[in-house]
Amino acid sequence: MRLQRHPANPILLPDPESSWEASNVFNPSVIHEDGLFHMFYRAQGFDGVSRIGYAVSEDGVSWNRLRRPILEPSDEIDAMGVEDPRVTPLNGHYYMAYTAYSGTDPISQAVTPMFAGSTNLISWDPIGPLTTGEDNKDHFLLPRMFKNRYVAFHRRPPSIWLAESDDLFTWPEEQMRTVMTPRPDNSWDCKRIGGNGPPIETEHGWLMLYHGYDHEHIYRLGVCLLDRDDPAHVLNRPAEHIFEPVEPWELEGDVPNVVFSSANPVVDDVVHVYYGAADHVIGLATCEFDELLDYARFG
Repeated sequence: MRLQRHPANPILLPDPESSWEASNVFNPSVIHEDGLFHMFYRAQGFDGVSRIGYAVSEDGVSWNRLRRPILEPSDEIDAMGVEDPRVTPLNGHYYMAYTAYSGTDPISQAVTPMFAGSTNLISWDPIGPLTTGEDNKDHFLLPRMFKNRYVAFHRRPPSIWLAESDDLFTWPEEQMRTVMTPRPDNSWDCKRIGGNGPPIETEHGWLMLYHGYDHEHIYRLGVCLLDRDDPAHVLNRPAEHIFEPVEPWELEGDVPNVVFSSANPVVDDVVHVYYGAADHVIGLATCEFDELLDYARFG
């Protein structure tokens, strides 16, 4: 089972005429609503600061961008950037998970997993952090609630964790538990793992794509199936990856040997996996939904 690259790749490039996205565009979140693809992407300009841009598309390949970012640094906690958005529609609202980067040292004080909310996809209001004072990112909300609680996935190195909240503002430690860990005996995800986009709910469970890297720091993508009623319980996790860096623009860039996805919308029974390549450009890979689900169940 392998994802197939779109022939138009890469589908989004830096804009040399725009100061805030002239260097890199990468790690996008994409949702499909009302017949349109909506992309939220991380961009870096000449100042090295990350901001989040917005683009819209009818076909998921050709994009029209807003000329200004929709989210940018506003405080000490995100002085050096807002990074890696993941957007979840839930209960008539949109929730963006993103990482605030302060640029301080050590890393536990530099990154904060944050949430923001919107009703129109353009204006975003701050909600608050999932955790503070630790190296934690790769977080996102699940697209439905469990027993009137919000559920989020997040990454405490080197593993994927689940957290629960009654109100999105407080995430009690006692409501956090481990979902998956790296597999030391498995080559591609032996060092560290993290979630990709919000998982896809199916009759067989939650279909979740995730990324991992090995001792050579090569990022690859895999898939697993989680229990529908208890998404912290892994039903099956195939040993093989489904995507890895191959193209020159995936192997060389701001950070080499990286394919990093934050989005996997399903449109017309096709899974669209949008990914950042080498922290420089954005690509698209696809597969049939039924094929991916079968592999997650039985691979």
